[in-house]
Amino acid sequence: MQAKVTITTLVLMGSTILSSAAMAQDLRILTAVTGGKDAAEHELFVTELEEHLGLEIEMIKPEADYNQVMFTSLASGERFDLIYGDSSMIPTLVEQGAIIEVSDIIEGSDVLSDPAVIPEGEWDLFDVDGAIYGVPNKFEGGTMPTLRQDWLEESGMETPASLEEWRAFFEWAMEEKGAYGLSTAGLYDIQGFMSAAGVKAGYVMDENGNRTIPYASEAAAEVYDWFGALYNDGLLDPNFATNGSGEFRNLFMTDRAAAVTYWDAWVGLFNNIMTTENPETEFEARGVPGVPGPDGDVILRRGNASLWFIPANAENVDNAVAFLEFWHSEPGYVLGTLGIEGHDYTMEGDEYVLTEIGQSHGCDHGAPRVASTTWENPCGVLPGVTDAEEIIMEHATTEYLPADWTDAQPIVENYAYQAMSGEISGAEAVAAMQEELRSADLID
Repeated sequence: MQAKVTITTLVLMGSTILSSAAMAQDLRILTAVTGGKDAAEHELFVTELEEHLGLEIEMIKPEADYNQVMFTSLASGERFDLIYGDSSMIPTLVEQGAIIEVSDIIEGSDVLSDPAVIPEGEWDLFDVDGAIYGVPNKFEGGTMPTLRQDWLEESGMETPASLEEWRAFFEWAMEEKGAYGLSTAGLYDIQGFMSAAGVKAGYVMDENGNRTIPYASEAAAEVYDWFGALYNDGLLDPNFATNGSGEFRNLFMTDRAAAVTYWDAWVGLFNNIMTTENPETEFEARGVPGVPGPDGDVILRRGNASLWFIPANAENVDNAVAFLEFWHSEPGYVLGTLGIEGHDYTMEGDEYVLTEIGQSHGCDHGAPRVASTTWENPCGVLPGVTDAEEIIMEHATTEYLPADWTDAQPIVENYAYQAMSGEISGAEAVAAMQEELRSADLID
């Protein structure tokens, strides 16, 4: 079959989506991260995908406002066979009847039901009372404290396992390196330190089905006070409340912060960036567990699963399944990581060789880390990532962020920032949080 690529441009005008799409495709996909890095490469990506599947495919990748495009498209009745999203969207999409349950599809697929391809634990991340509504796009890691391992070794200290030990390391970094102990972007992600109080971010339903926000509980107050003391003593980056991730990454990579809180994958990226810039650097980033809580358990955050959903009005469900099975096969892994043969990489015998373009794309065309437990990525694994990922798999769980969190989050952040800046006590902060949250009917 001669491959025919249809490139679609989406233009948002109010709530209207203008699409030049032909509707006779064998497979129509709305994607956010999967595909080419720009419009020209996306066309090459779709062409290769068509060659693998033997289908005419339209793969629409909006340049911006993906969630708005997706929800507006579904509301308008526009038809897709697959849409990209994440596990936080499932309650809304199911309530709207916008996607189908795929439990039977998975059970009937030798590929998708294979635990070596998609481990059982991955399905557990977005299981809804035994029902599955999506198929993973890639492996999502989690966030964790990441410190300067070279500095830790120089200090002669062991890996911090308590708030007191973390503070001691931060004090050493300030005295010996003139660096902040810790830099974050707001509450993103202080979970590894909140773990010391045994509290988890977002909402947690108690045994009676009541809505609670542990970051607004009395238990969290002591950790806010710990942050407040760090701030007052110059050990916490004073811009923590307004930082973006770029700001604290820059501090960390320029010897101005001893630790940050970020994704496990960035442990390897930090090391790779610094080694590439200076092969003789002593810089070493290392992801470490959070602080054990009163029960001895560490609580870390796992990212929301990135998923493919099949819309309720999909016309080509079998072709959608064919794509999903391809995506979770070796050729799919290669396309999702290295990219397009002849463009991102070439073959020299059995060896994959990245082109200059491929090197700039960082082996990421939508699935830089796949769910498979057996496939070895030709790009290799960046230093420190494997150990960091093991910590995430052992200690991290996803957060529960229902629609109410949109209103609750600014209330929690407002008072948390005041306490973490030493303006009010942790007890005052959580008391104010609870009062506002209850008044707004955001906790029970």
